Amino acid sequence: MQTVVTRAGAEARTFVARPDELSREVFGVLGVPIDALGLSASLRTLEAAVARGGPFLFSTPNVNFLVSSKVERQFRESLLLSDLCPVDGMPIVWIARLLGVPIKDRVSGADLFDALKLADGGERPLSVFLFGGADEIASQVGQALNARPRGLKCVGALNPGFGTVDEMSNDAIIKAINDSGADILAVFLNARKAQAWLLHNHDRLQIPVRAQFGATINFEAGTIRRAPSFVRSAGFEWLWRIKEEPYLWRRYWSDGKSLIHLFVNCALPLAVDGAWARLSGAGQAEGLRVMLRDDDFAVTVGLSGLAISRYVDDAIGRFREALGRNKPIVVDVGRTRLIDPRFFGLLLMVRKQLRNRGQALRFVNLSPRVVRAFRLNGFEYLLSGDT
Repeated sequence: MQTVVTRAGAEARTFVARPDELSREVFGVLGVPIDALGLSASLRTLEAAVARGGPFLFSTPNVNFLVSSKVERQFRESLLLSDLCPVDGMPIVWIARLLGVPIKDRVSGADLFDALKLADGGERPLSVFLFGGADEIASQVGQALNARPRGLKCVGALNPGFGTVDEMSNDAIIKAINDSGADILAVFLNARKAQAWLLHNHDRLQIPVRAQFGATINFEAGTIRRAPSFVRSAGFEWLWRIKEEPYLWRRYWSDGKSLIHLFVNCALPLAVDGAWARLSGAGQAEGLRVMLRDDDFAVTVGLSGLAISRYVDDAIGRFREALGRNKPIVVDVGRTRLIDPRFFGLLLMVRKQLRNRGQALRFVNLSPRVVRAFRLNGFEYLLSGDT
């Protein structure tokens, strides 16, 4: 286990790097991974990632991210590949809390960029490359960052124009970014194009930390005013954004309808099921048994009982053991009674490690109850062979 020193405010703090993805406390919410971290913890995680070296991709899921992940496999994969996913978007915070996920507050890309910018830079502030933004806005923001030396120093800026992902990924562009030696790559394209570009170039980029920061570049340049904090915390930033950028009403209208559908048909039934399980005390003494069976082609992990957060630590150890055998993994859920968001988060991390080495995660002995749990939680794609 590695320990690195990070900057946070004016004080040096230590951060213990997680030994593998299974140690990441991540939750599966409506089909996407969510890290229940606040702003300060997210900031420390990013700084530790810089100290460790890359690659480290972070995403900040909001309602548009959630809706896009339902209709575009590549977009969803960019979230599943991400190493950190704090929530940006109060509706997702509210839904996650309803499902028992211990999220304290939202963390947007703009929040993180502002915190990085205002941090005490110490002897060496973190360096950033600004990619995207209309006209020369990225260069202007870079000059403003360097005019007040604090937590971020701009070492390059590039507007790739309005080309395709492939056109924005030519050798000259990637070389300019990598040659900057930046600690952080801040991408300012629309969400779908930015996530697709980051996924497409994941193995070519050498900058340790990279992410899509959306409208942050406009907030920094002052071309768009950001909503006051009380408006953001009340969940009405979307109204403010429509006031500032009226054309956004179509996207918010479409996303809002999709979110209501997900809430009524998925989140609400899950909340009712959870409340009933707590009131009835169903399975409280049952626990969870995790059994491993090895054969020539795969390791089978049998889950018997309640696959919930209370028993996730023991399950992590068993899945780590299964991964150590360097084979595909088959999860037998024939005797599984309940799967909660924390356990879905663990399954996503197992899937991620397997995909990184070209192996698959499969589920067998699916009862109607388990299929329903996967469907309501948004993870039916794990059952379709899309792993």
